[in-house]
Amino acid sequence: MSIKSFFAIPFAKFATKKVQKWAKKPFETQEKVFKNLISEGRKTAFGKDHNFDKITTYEDFKKHVKVTDYEGLRPYVDRMVAGEENVLWKGKPLYYAKTSGTTSGAKYIPITKESMPTHIKAARNALLFYIVEKNDASFVDGKMIFLQGSPVLEDKNGVKLGRLSGIVAHYVPQYLLKNRLPSWETNCIEDWDTKVNAIVEETVNENMTVISGIPSWVQMYFEKLIEKTGKKVSELFPNFNFFIYGGVNFEPYKNKFESLIGKKIDYIELYPASEGFIAYQDSQTEKGMLLQLDSGIFYEFIPATEFFDENPTRISIKDVKIGVNYVIILNTTAGLWGYNIGDTVEFTSTKPYRIKVTGRIKHFISAFGEHVIGKEVEKALNDSIQGTNINISEFTVAPQVNPKSGLPYHEWFIEFENEPENLDDFAKKVDASMQAQNIYYFDLIEGKILRPLVIRKVKKGGFHEYMKSIDKFGGQNKIPQLSDNRKIADVLDHFLEEQ
Repeated sequence: MSIKSFFAIPFAKFATKKVQKWAKKPFETQEKVFKNLISEGRKTAFGKDHNFDKITTYEDFKKHVKVTDYEGLRPYVDRMVAGEENVLWKGKPLYYAKTSGTTSGAKYIPITKESMPTHIKAARNALLFYIVEKNDASFVDGKMIFLQGSPVLEDKNGVKLGRLSGIVAHYVPQYLLKNRLPSWETNCIEDWDTKVNAIVEETVNENMTVISGIPSWVQMYFEKLIEKTGKKVSELFPNFNFFIYGGVNFEPYKNKFESLIGKKIDYIELYPASEGFIAYQDSQTEKGMLLQLDSGIFYEFIPATEFFDENPTRISIKDVKIGVNYVIILNTTAGLWGYNIGDTVEFTSTKPYRIKVTGRIKHFISAFGEHVIGKEVEKALNDSIQGTNINISEFTVAPQVNPKSGLPYHEWFIEFENEPENLDDFAKKVDASMQAQNIYYFDLIEGKILRPLVIRKVKKGGFHEYMKSIDKFGGQNKIPQLSDNRKIADVLDHFLEEQ
């Protein structure tokens, strides 16, 4: 055991006790965050425009600040990007995290000197909780990798601009720099195929103990390792015992991952966003991720079933209930106010407050009033592959409203690594799970409005080819797992297995 791993355990115990202290006082913690946000917000252009001087309670806040999204805050962001100070938050941001916009090009999400440390601290604490639970910090002696975007940053009127993962790469703690892979030069490679090949060359003979990234891209890295060596990942990296991921539900990918790795391992789920680090998994035995109530974010929640109503219910954590699907709304020390990041969550616990991500409020299927959400689709797949050797590489779902013949249906595009012996039987299992979960979908099938779902087999590597075709290959880019239109589905038609 090295000195570093020896001291990591007492440090982890100290740090996690501090977290548990605020987690046991959720309302007081959030009230403190709220008061600080309003106090600082009064000095900004947004605060003056929205009467922050009249806000003392959450009820006051709801009267003066409407729920919005990036487009709603865009006039303020544009002023900041142009160089103006004290617009959404005091001074100028430290960074802009550049993300893909859905309606009008790139989005520039501000990150401030107050918000930046919370990203780093939360990611660190997720590892510290794991150390405490296992009473083992030996992994800190090995090499660690996070498959991420390029750390090369641009300049935007005196403020650094880049992908969140690239920005975070500048904040690796000094004591971990020697453990970090890939090299800076490799991390800066833009072409994803070239980058992953370079990462394989740099890591194949190393003692890799921590691997992290979006599952679909880490899967690509694992496949290239196996292609090069003919060995399973666990043979190459015997001390690799847990995988860190975020951004997607991992369950549908788990069979495939464990097949590539060659053994069962632990998993740590994170919920980072450019807008703030929202939650992380603090236990291998409890469901859900610990909501970060002490990270400069005041949270609001709107029941997803009401979100598009004229006056939806808008609540703080005091009034949330376990098992309800909520749209999560953020107010942050980066100057985001009443901000809808587009995600939906459910609470799995209120002592402490833990959540799981259930999908995107815009990523659903309700072409016939069924309102199918991501969580249902993921569970249906997971139910159907349990106890089998079926492995799924990637998938997405869309409605087929105008079929050439017969009733409309939901069309599932799936790329299998190990496919079912009988695709029709597999489709029936998936459909049965969907009907069991969603009463509206059940009624539409029973009422002969829809016919049972249809599965289309995407050829191996087809999703990667699709991502390349739309210039979204690699990095932090993800395939939406369902959508209410056929924008993705119609293109994927060109990447199907030949029948």
